[in-house]
Amino acid sequence: MTCRSSHRGCCQRRPLRSNSRAPGNVGFTVEVHDQAPPLDAVWEDVVEVSFRPASPHSTLMQWAGEACWDLGLEETDYRVRYCAKGMDQARREDTRMDDEPQLDSYLLQLWPAEPATDRVLKQTAAIAAYWHGYARERPPPPTPDERAEAERQARLRQEQDEREQRLALDCWQWGSRLPSQALRAVGGNVRGLRSFDPVLVHALDAAGPDVQRAVALLAARRACEAAGVACLDWIAAALTALAEGRPLPPPFDEPSLMWQTLARDPRVPQRTVGRPVPPQRPSSRPPALGTGCEPMPKPEQAPRPMGPAAAMNRQYAPGPPVPRTGAAPHVMAVTVGAPDPSLRMSQPHLALPAVTGAAEADPLRAALDAVYAAVATYGEDYPALLEEIRSVSAAGA
Repeated sequence: MTCRSSHRGCCQRRPLRSNSRAPGNVGFTVEVHDQAPPLDAVWEDVVEVSFRPASPHSTLMQWAGEACWDLGLEETDYRVRYCAKGMDQARREDTRMDDEPQLDSYLLQLWPAEPATDRVLKQTAAIAAYWHGYARERPPPPTPDERAEAERQARLRQEQDEREQRLALDCWQWGSRLPSQALRAVGGNVRGLRSFDPVLVHALDAAGPDVQRAVALLAARRACEAAGVACLDWIAAALTALAEGRPLPPPFDEPSLMWQTLARDPRVPQRTVGRPVPPQRPSSRPPALGTGCEPMPKPEQAPRPMGPAAAMNRQYAPGPPVPRTGAAPHVMAVTVGAPDPSLRMSQPHLALPAVTGAAEADPLRAALDAVYAAVATYGEDYPALLEEIRSVSAAGA
């Protein structure tokens, strides 16, 4: 095979090889011209079609990908002339060995030109006539305008599908009810509480600031009582400040000082609680739209590269392992699925975020954060807490 590229009178020629449909090699030449070249009478079968590259990297590739060559085509309209000779004889012989004479040859010529109708300029081979008949029976390809309209319609359908999937996922996550803008923007631990009781989250959103403040105070008080720290003077002072609508007193005004005070106070009880487990949600989650929390699939062995890719793969094979330096190791524990019931958490440490959460400037966030922290403080017994919170929220509403 020979590739010849002509631009502005320059001609470069280099030998190439290409596999035909049957085993063996064929003669193949590619020419790129500035204008339509004259047709050589030596060719027995000739067709012309219009062509526009879909990218700036048009290549000629052998059948099995053993080699390819860049044609240097621009993203513009071309006329393509495909010439052949010896097609029937080569088809009868089927396989050509390397030491046998070449039976068929092909020429591909391209030059810039406006799109035009496909033409059969010359027909000699029976196999060429067969494929011409097959091509005539095919429906005409879409025009550029039709293709652009089809792509536009496909994009619109995809965008509509994505919107519907997002709405379905929102409904599933928020308990079959879309959230208000306030819930979307509130931040904090709204998603944490939503996993335990999405209906309560909507109720708190609709309750109004006064009920939200009352719920936040109740959650903070119940959390401290469950942890056995409500009677400590510095925590009782914080609960009183919440009830009176005042800023939290020291040490709650400085997080690091708050935790230091908790650690140094000998009166703090050593109570622990298991992690609360949210109720199982209905299995109606939209499958087409993930949230980044899907289980990781089991690793599969990658297929071994074959052919030319195998040689390329060896170039990037990993080197020998790096010897250990004796540095201290890092240990990380990953929990997949429901929390381990044997894992216990300090209740006093879980209760204090309910106090600071209840002091948030936004009443809705104060209620959500305080209730979520109280749920963590109650641990396995959180259903009783949420039942009381629901009653207060409903009575206030």
